[in-house]
Amino acid sequence: MERLQRLGRIVSKSASEVKESRLGIGFEKLDRDVFDPNKAYDKVARIGVKKVRIQSGWMKCEKEKGVYDFAWLDRIVGELLSRGLEPWLCLCYGNPLYTPLAQKVYGAVGCPPVQSEEEMSAWLSYVEATVKHFYGRITLFEIWNEPDCAYSWKHFFGEERDLMQNAYEYGVFARDTARVIRAVAPEAKICAFASVGVGDLAFINRALSTGLGEVIDYASYHCYSPFDMDRVRTIRNFRDILDLYNPKIGIIQGESGAQSDSRGSGAMAHFAWNRDKQTKLMLRMLLQDLYAGVEFTSYFSTMDMIEALNGRVGERASYLDYGYFGVISADFDEDGRSTGEYSEKKSYFALSALASLFEGKAEAFRFPVAREYLPSIRVNGTDCTDNTVQDYTFRLDNGDTALVYWNAVPILTSTYEGTITYSVYGQDNECVRLVDLSTGEVYGIPEEMKNDQRNGGIRLRNLPLSDSPLMILFGKNTKIAEK
Repeated sequence: MERLQRLGRIVSKSASEVKESRLGIGFEKLDRDVFDPNKAYDKVARIGVKKVRIQSGWMKCEKEKGVYDFAWLDRIVGELLSRGLEPWLCLCYGNPLYTPLAQKVYGAVGCPPVQSEEEMSAWLSYVEATVKHFYGRITLFEIWNEPDCAYSWKHFFGEERDLMQNAYEYGVFARDTARVIRAVAPEAKICAFASVGVGDLAFINRALSTGLGEVIDYASYHCYSPFDMDRVRTIRNFRDILDLYNPKIGIIQGESGAQSDSRGSGAMAHFAWNRDKQTKLMLRMLLQDLYAGVEFTSYFSTMDMIEALNGRVGERASYLDYGYFGVISADFDEDGRSTGEYSEKKSYFALSALASLFEGKAEAFRFPVAREYLPSIRVNGTDCTDNTVQDYTFRLDNGDTALVYWNAVPILTSTYEGTITYSVYGQDNECVRLVDLSTGEVYGIPEEMKNDQRNGGIRLRNLPLSDSPLMILFGKNTKIAEK
C-alpha cells in the first residue's frame, strides 16, 4: 500500500444505527452456558451486523414435563433487541425427560426426539410454546442444527449410519415442526436444514421429498472449508435443488467461520490457523455468500468457546474441546467456560468494516470489468497472471459501486503479494478509492496509476493484489473518518 495515499478509515456503525443488513453473527450455545453474554452484548452490537443466531435449548427450558421456563432466554433476547440487534432462533436440541439417549449426552446435543410418539408430541408442544412466547420479538425460526452430521442427529441403524434414512427422518420431523410453527404464527418465517453438507444434494433432495419444501420459507446451509474456489458454484447448486421443489425458498448462510489458533477443536481443527488467516477466510467467505445472493450470511461466531459436540454427561474432559472461531477471544476456566477479558481480534474489526460498507441491501451488480496484464516493477516484472484471482462486483446501498478482488491461493499454506490491472467502464471515475477490508483503511489512488479510457472507462494500473480481499470503491457516498 506504500504507493497509495492513506485517506482514513471506514466509519463503523453500531447495530442501532443500521436499519438493515445482510450480515449476521452467531451467539450460540448459551443453552449450555458456555460464555457470559453480559460481557459480549455491547461488543457484538458495535460490530454493526443485525441478525444474531441463538439456540433455544429445549432441555434448559423444560426441566419438568409440560412446564416451560423461558426466563434465561428472555434475558438474552431482550438484551439483543435493546441494542438494535435482531435475534433469530434455532429450535434445538433434545431433552432427557423424553429421549433416553439425551440422558447421556452433554447438553442433549443432537438427540432428535424421533424414537416414539411421546417424544415427538413433547417436541411439538415445546415448539408451540416457544413460538407463542417469542413471536413478535423473534420472527425467524430455524428447525434443528446440522441434521446431516453424526454428532447432531445421533440416531443410527445397525452398525452403519444410513444417511438417506436420516434425511427422510429429518424431512418428516422438520415438516411437522414447520406446520406447528405456521399454525401458531402464520406470518413467521420458517427455516430448515442448517446443513453442513450443502454440496450433498442427495440428502437435501431426500428431505425435501417429504413435503418439507412446501412449508418453509428458507433453507440454511453451513460451510466450513479452507478451500473457497467452488463456494459460489456450490451455493448455486443448492439453489437449483431447492427450485425443483419451491423456487420461493430463500437461502440463508447460517454458520461459517475459521479458527484463529492451531490448537482449536471442531471444524477445520489441527491446521495452521492464526488470526490473519482467520480474517482473510472470513472476508472471502462472506463476500462470496453476498455475491451468490443469499438472504443474509452469518459468521460463526462471536466468542471463542468449547465445541462440546460429543460431550458425555459426568465426563468433563469429554467436552473441554476449545474452539477459536470467535471474533472475540477468551480464556477458559476449569469447566471450559469462556472467561477473562473478552478482547476483540483482528477479525472483529474487519467484520465491522465489512458490515458498514454492506449496510442495507448491498448486492451483486454486474458492470464491465476487464483484467489486463501490464509490466509491473513489483513482482517479476508483470501483473499477476494466476487463474486463482477472484473478483466480484457489487452495488452498495448508498449507490456507490465496488469491485472486490483477491488471489485465492491456499490460505493455510500460502500468502500472496503482487499487482493487478483492471479496466472498468460506466462507473463514477471522479472518485475512485481502494479499501483494505481487513483493516477498513481507505486509500487514494495516485493519478499516475489511472488512465482515462474515454467514454466512461478507466484503467487502474498495477494495483496492490493480496490473498486478502481489497475493494475498489467508485463514488462519493461512502463516508470515511479522516486520518
